[in-house]
Amino acid sequence: MMPVLSPEAPVDSDALLAFAKAIYARAGLSEEDAHVSADSLVQADLWGHQTHGVMRLPWYVKRLQTGAVKANTVPVVALDSGAVVVVDGQEAMGQVSARRAAELAIERAGQHGICAVAVRNSNHFGTAMYFTLMAARAGCVGFLSTNASPAMPPWGGRSKAVGTNPWSWAAPAGANPPMVLDIANTGVARGKIYLARQKGLEIPLGWALDAEGRETTDPVAALGGVTLPMAGHKGYAISVMMDMLSGVLSGSAFGASVNGPYQAEKPGGVGHLMIAMKIDAFQPRAQFESRMERLIAELRATPLAVGYDEIVYPGELEARNDARHRREGLLLPADTISDLAALATEWGCMDLLPLVR
Repeated sequence: MMPVLSPEAPVDSDALLAFAKAIYARAGLSEEDAHVSADSLVQADLWGHQTHGVMRLPWYVKRLQTGAVKANTVPVVALDSGAVVVVDGQEAMGQVSARRAAELAIERAGQHGICAVAVRNSNHFGTAMYFTLMAARAGCVGFLSTNASPAMPPWGGRSKAVGTNPWSWAAPAGANPPMVLDIANTGVARGKIYLARQKGLEIPLGWALDAEGRETTDPVAALGGVTLPMAGHKGYAISVMMDMLSGVLSGSAFGASVNGPYQAEKPGGVGHLMIAMKIDAFQPRAQFESRMERLIAELRATPLAVGYDEIVYPGELEARNDARHRREGLLLPADTISDLAALATEWGCMDLLPLVR
């Protein structure tokens, strides 16, 4: 009898992680690489960012199957001048390359106070905050940028030429969860349009144009068109600068030469830039964290606008979501559940699928 899959039933995050790790391992990743690749997806779901969660697992696995992403390769240091390092990802999973960059940046920042690690020949790595939070937990301020396949037009254009090119900052915040920002430069992440399509929902006007250059509320038409930049020309300009940092400076692909996780057979050529700044090199960490607590307290003390009942700082909602989802479980869209069930059948691990009811 076929298992019954229910989108109404909460899924245990640990069981979901074990399932995703098993799929990655059967697709050829080492245990360590399978863990970081799977954990980054489940963690995104825990934060409430389903656009970068396990819904992407089939896309990543397909790229491993075609060889566009190399399962059995190890990122290597191509250039090393102490506080500046260049890593060649050798087309490994983006999560694997980004983790290596974060580890190196944190280690060298401990020696030099600051370190920048550029990564070339990598792939899409999911949520940037997964890696900048590594720096925050190690007593650093972390920055990470990446480029991505073209998704939006340059300001004044109507065809894809610029990636969403996300970036993230993270810092410890004393007694509070870390302060962290992770944004793409489009008005909305392209994954949210995919998620709307999965859920059969319309998207708001202002998110995207269709193939004819008209605003649309149809996610299917939007995916055939272009995503619009945030804040008009400002979002476009920031995205171009992130491509300069991530692609041009690193020696990786840039602009229209970058391929994304939706393109199963093309090497990514994605570039990243990871920077870690050791807080103790600037001031005692305890002093910094005390000052961060004061900053957050001042933000929260601001009088509320009509229609709002609280003020939160960047990263606070994700921390709350994480705690709640670990306690209550995750609710996944029906299409995501179906996709995971198909993967389980394909790779012979239906017994590990935590969604079977």
